[in-house]
Amino acid sequence: MGVAIRTAGEGDRELVVRLLDEAFQDDPVSGWVFPGEEYRRRTHHRLMAAFTDVVLADGRIDLTEDGAACALWLSVPAQEQAGDDSDDVPAQVREAVDPENERVELVARLTEGIHPTGRAHEYLWMIGVTPARQGEGLGTALVGSVLDRCDREGLPAYLEASSGRSRELYERLGFAFTGQALDLPDGPRMWPMWREPRTTPTV
Repeated sequence: MGVAIRTAGEGDRELVVRLLDEAFQDDPVSGWVFPGEEYRRRTHHRLMAAFTDVVLADGRIDLTEDGAACALWLSVPAQEQAGDDSDDVPAQVREAVDPENERVELVARLTEGIHPTGRAHEYLWMIGVTPARQGEGLGTALVGSVLDRCDREGLPAYLEASSGRSRELYERLGFAFTGQALDLPDGPRMWPMWREPRTTPTV
């Protein structure tokens, strides 16, 4: 059975934010950025809203037609890092989410610091599946649709896996660990992963 996928627009913003908030409540990195369950439930959605706004403006959000899963993608040009412009995006995100929480800014700076440069690629920033629907293949369908295009166009793809479980999923989709893990200070490990296109574009 196929999964119907569409591109999200501004009218889907609240749905995407709610979906990401639910999907990442128990994620190890979210737990590190927002320690304490009560604090996380009160504040986490603000970070998901900031991410959603960035990608609605500069990237693309794929959404399953039933609203159960979404994937946030950015097209990164060669020689640039994700989010690399004249504005201090990590500091702006911290100010919008919780100015007292330095980890909001730190995680953005650390992931920017390990982001590969030199080749244009598709960056899977986040993918979220509502907890009740996890394990049904929705995330695989969302990622697979973009990877098919990457293969046709000869584009690599990149992401940071935030758990061992997600790393295994991405390995099945052709991603490989870059060899340089990101260990958050007193926190969990993230695995940068790169995928070469499986076909060469026709000339």
